[in-house]
Amino acid sequence: MSTPRLLPWGTPGTLRVVDDVESAFAAEVSAAFHSRPRPRFSLVCSGGPTARACYEELAHVGRYRVDWELVDVYIGDERCVPPDDPDANQRLVRESLVDRLGNVGSFHPMSCDVGPGPYEMLIKVAGELDLVHMGMGPDGHTASLFAGGPELESGPEDLVLLTSDPSGWNPYPRMTLSFEAFSRARLMVFTVSGSDKRPALDEIVKGGNLPAAQATAREVLWLVDRAAAGNLAGS
Repeated sequence: MSTPRLLPWGTPGTLRVVDDVESAFAAEVSAAFHSRPRPRFSLVCSGGPTARACYEELAHVGRYRVDWELVDVYIGDERCVPPDDPDANQRLVRESLVDRLGNVGSFHPMSCDVGPGPYEMLIKVAGELDLVHMGMGPDGHTASLFAGGPELESGPEDLVLLTSDPSGWNPYPRMTLSFEAFSRARLMVFTVSGSDKRPALDEIVKGGNLPAAQATAREVLWLVDRAAAGNLAGS
C-alpha cells in the first residue's frame, strides 16, 4: 500500500493506492458502520463492475462486522431502464448485496418513471448520509453527473436530478443524486480500478475539474488500484 496523499480540490481528499480495492472498500464500510453517530446507518450504492465486485465482497458476513438490519441502502444514480434490465444499477445492487444478505434494514431503488420528487423526499428524511460509494468513468464522470451537463450547476434545493450525457458517450437518460445531496455524507468513498481510468485520475490529481473532482463530503477517500494509479503507486 502506498502512502496516502492529499488531493488538490475544495474538500480535502485522500488517495490511497491498494492491491485489493474490494476488500479495502468493505473494510471502510465496516469501520464507518461502527463509528456511526445514530442507531441506523445509511449506505448509498453505485453501479458498474467495480461496484459489483465491492458489494460481493462486502456481502461476506463472516469477514465484515455489519448489522445489516440497521442499514438503509440507497442508490446514488440509475439508468432509465426497467428494474430487471442488465444495465439497471438497482438490479446490480440487489444481486450483489441485498439478495445475498437477505436481512437489509431497507432498500430504496430509484425509478425514473416516478420521477425525482419521491426520492428527493427520501434523501431529505435520511438527513446526513453515513457512507456514499462513488465510481468514476474513464471520462471522469461520477454517478450520472457528466462533463458539460447543466446539472453540474444545480442549486442547493435540488437533491435528485434527471440527466443525460451531453457527449452521448454514456447511454440512456439517467436519474442521479446531485452534488448537494452527496455533500450531506459523512464519508464518500471512491473506488477506481483499471488502466482505462488512469488518464482521468491523472487529470484530477493535477487539479483538473472533471465531475468526479467536484463531488465533496465531510471526508473523501479514494481507493485506487495499481492499474489505475500508474506512477502514483510509487509516490
